[in-house]
Amino acid sequence: MDVDIRADRHLTPRTTLVLSRSEIEGLVTMAEVIEVVEAAHADMSNGTAAQPAATAMKLPSGTGAFLAMPALADRQGLAVVKLLADIPDNTARSLPMQRSVALLVSQETGAPVAIFHGQIPTRIRTAAASAVATRHLSRPDSRVLGLIGAGALAVEHVRAICQVRSIERVVVWSRSAATVTGFIERVGKDFPNLVLEAAASPQDVFAQSDIVCTLTPSREAHVEGAWFKPGQHINAVGAPPRPDHREIDSAGMARARVFLDSLPMAMHDSGDLLMAIAEGAITREQASTEIGDVITGAASGRTSPEEITLFNSVGLAVQDLAIGALLVARAREKGVGMEIDLAG
Repeated sequence: MDVDIRADRHLTPRTTLVLSRSEIEGLVTMAEVIEVVEAAHADMSNGTAAQPAATAMKLPSGTGAFLAMPALADRQGLAVVKLLADIPDNTARSLPMQRSVALLVSQETGAPVAIFHGQIPTRIRTAAASAVATRHLSRPDSRVLGLIGAGALAVEHVRAICQVRSIERVVVWSRSAATVTGFIERVGKDFPNLVLEAAASPQDVFAQSDIVCTLTPSREAHVEGAWFKPGQHINAVGAPPRPDHREIDSAGMARARVFLDSLPMAMHDSGDLLMAIAEGAITREQASTEIGDVITGAASGRTSPEEITLFNSVGLAVQDLAIGALLVARAREKGVGMEIDLAG
């Protein structure tokens, strides 16, 4: 799918489309998002999209940070800057710990194309990236999906992984039994043919699953490499983009063949990777293959049925650009959102 929202094709002069969270909900399908995210990673590999490292700005109080995440993509003719607020104190306020907003700008004219709420795009593009990695790295005969975490991101991962593999059973664990119950009820309505089971522990998830997605905002590693099974594929995508946060222990990073969404971003933000390197479990060279290079054939993916593969993602602005372009195209087709004149 080539989504093109260049200013001379879809924009009236001097207008910027503003999309709220509720307007984004349900605007695009998971299949569409997987397609544009896969294309974005291929574009990075081909050199037609640029993804520099994010710029982190810590608050003077030391209780939070802001990340400015830029990217460029020739396919859409756009640039993007996503501003991610990482405010741990929001938990006590009953607010999301992470909040974000993104600005799309025309490469040709510099005009602001769109401003959109970041929560739903972040969630669905994270799941889509896991699905892209799963498509290229997991065994084609994988049938059991394991989830560490049972929140909204887990629901999106079921939707995404089922697009690329014939999943028959989902095994899920969370510290909260109520969250697992809610997850099973919600997913069961949308996927009545899936067998949904609560696991006794994270180790139990690994023991039963062909594909495992770790989806928790963990600071301390709670997944042990000793649990990995030959032939398993792991998507480690839950830890916030902070060098001191991780889900996977160093033994796990050393036991698997590691693939990244972006090497510069991972070396800047991935605690899973950086702490494993600091502890001497792996070298930078051992974990330098980007999933985009697997998609384009510049690098090999899975090399045997027994190999353990692990996709470590910190989230990329180029993914936000791709889904943002898709959202703007669909919103304009359906008359969704508000057009404003920022130059007036």
